Amino acid sequence: MISKSTIDQVYETARVEEVIGDFVQLKKSGTNFKGLSPFSDERTPSFMVSPVKQIWKDFSSGKGGNVVAFLMEHEHFSYPEAIRYLAKKYNIEIEETEQTDAQKQQANEKESMYLVSEYAQKYFEKTLWHSEPGKAIGLSYFKERGFTDNTIKKFGLGYNPDQWEAFTKEALGEGYKLDYLEKTGLTIVKEQQGQERKTFDRFKGRVMFPIHSMSGRVLGFGGRILTNDKKAAKYLNSPESDIYHKSKVLYGIYFAKQAIAKEDNCFLVEGYTDVIQMNQAGIENVVASSGTALTPEQIRLINRLTNNITVLFDGDAAGLRASLRGVDLILEQGMNVKVCTFPEGEDPDSFAKNNAYDDLVTYLKDNAKDFIQFKTSTLTKEAANDPLKRADTVRDIVNSISKIPDQIKREIYVQECAKLMNVSEAVLYNTLAQISKKEQKEASKRQIPQEQKAFEVVKNDTQAEKVDVQFILEKKIIELLLVYGDKVEEFEDLVLKENEKGNLELKPEQYEAKVYEKIFLDLQEDEVEMTNDSFKTIYNKLIGFLNETEGFNLNGFMALLEQDAIQEVSSILMDEEKYVLHNWERKDIYPKNKEVGVAQLVSETILSLRCNLIRNRITHLQQTTENAVETHAEVLEEIINYIQLNKLLSSKLNRVLS
Repeated sequence: MISKSTIDQVYETARVEEVIGDFVQLKKSGTNFKGLSPFSDERTPSFMVSPVKQIWKDFSSGKGGNVVAFLMEHEHFSYPEAIRYLAKKYNIEIEETEQTDAQKQQANEKESMYLVSEYAQKYFEKTLWHSEPGKAIGLSYFKERGFTDNTIKKFGLGYNPDQWEAFTKEALGEGYKLDYLEKTGLTIVKEQQGQERKTFDRFKGRVMFPIHSMSGRVLGFGGRILTNDKKAAKYLNSPESDIYHKSKVLYGIYFAKQAIAKEDNCFLVEGYTDVIQMNQAGIENVVASSGTALTPEQIRLINRLTNNITVLFDGDAAGLRASLRGVDLILEQGMNVKVCTFPEGEDPDSFAKNNAYDDLVTYLKDNAKDFIQFKTSTLTKEAANDPLKRADTVRDIVNSISKIPDQIKREIYVQECAKLMNVSEAVLYNTLAQISKKEQKEASKRQIPQEQKAFEVVKNDTQAEKVDVQFILEKKIIELLLVYGDKVEEFEDLVLKENEKGNLELKPEQYEAKVYEKIFLDLQEDEVEMTNDSFKTIYNKLIGFLNETEGFNLNGFMALLEQDAIQEVSSILMDEEKYVLHNWERKDIYPKNKEVGVAQLVSETILSLRCNLIRNRITHLQQTTENAVETHAEVLEEIINYIQLNKLLSSKLNRVLS
């Protein structure tokens, strides 16, 4: 268990904008920060971070919460893991107890796979540095590549012994289950009929490259064989699993994320050693697609941090042609892309190794071409003087331009292409229009069934325009408690007092109270309960927290909530300015805006809630009498009493009943 004092220190120290800034490119927007949602594929930023409230809200997916909630949502951390991550980031000493065997068994499957992967990384690293085969084979290889001790340790590189079960036996001996060793792909299990099943290390005799998530968790491995065995693959990756999806991961993203955001550019290379060598040379904003074809998911991962990608290619012509397809994918995501090639026989690894930092920076700056210049020069070389090939080249380039979502950019690129290819702009625009028309036609075919379905839903939804007044008012009560709960205000109530003639009448009386006390006592007096289950849970915990603590701390309160409630609280706080003003002029809600005093706002909200509940009760009783064969006098009297009470409360709100 992590001590409460440690958790409190983490909450007090961690800054939500700093933590989220490691994963999402944030830009200042008034007092808040804004960025592209890390939970959906969007082009217009709807992800908001509030440094003042220390919360975030993603309007595209509806998710939200505090700094811990973000890590739990984005990185799939458990609560303790999120606390550990923040403690490590902010150098906070944390008390942890060793997991027992029972606790290991209770861990969910996904978490168990993470634990196995992290253990494997430590095992491979320990083998590299502290075993004779590790030092003689693995460490020697990395040194030959020019990697320093610091670089090897930074990237957590390792070595798996050239033995069939070295790692598997060690892991089983430490209490890790074979089931999870197999699911992560670290161990291969072969069933044999009538015999005991056999186990093998997948990465037997390989140097190991751990693959990290953006937060630094070990997701899988890449292993390189060092022998001349022609039957074995030179590089071997972990298989797909619940925690490792090759198409959604970029090698080196954990080490590059801050530099990418700072430089506002990402260098994209092909292999592990390209990333490591360039990082060691001082170019830290570099990631690799790990030898796979670039995917939209990988591009979106970069797009969270920057809108600019520079693709680095070696001088291999065949590789260049294939890689151009990746450029189109980047353009499709609305990103800016440049391409840089190295001299023949060089790649990012060798070039970074053989050149000083300043020379490397200068080369990348001078040789990074805009995609259209690069594509034109590459394809025209292939076309030479062949008119048909030249026409295909123009068509290929226009096809790339058609991928760009931004219309202004498209126009500029058409003009650039016309100059470079000596073709009229009119011809290019005509070709572009044909491509767009074809794509729209295909898109409309896919869209028609969805539009018909949506129309049917709207047509049949007779309640679409109905406003849930009770929901709005209950939500407002929660917001008032969150924002003003511990504030002392001067309230005014009507109380029965004797007048000069000795008769009882309602007279105003002023008194001081905390906002939460006023709300709690008024609702308790009328025996009012929240009708929304989520609001009821938040309300009860909020009243208890405000009553027990001196000075309201939002993060401290959120630590008491389940994830659903955290999202609801975040949504209320981030939405307050959006929804509060929409319906305030409706006579069945309440008329004032946020410019009025807090005390008046609280009183009117409570009165509005009571009025709404009374109107609902009157409606229910009237429906009962309509359906009844005989109406009892008691029911009629109750209706009359409620109507009179509604008039009294409405008069306090300065209302005219319809």
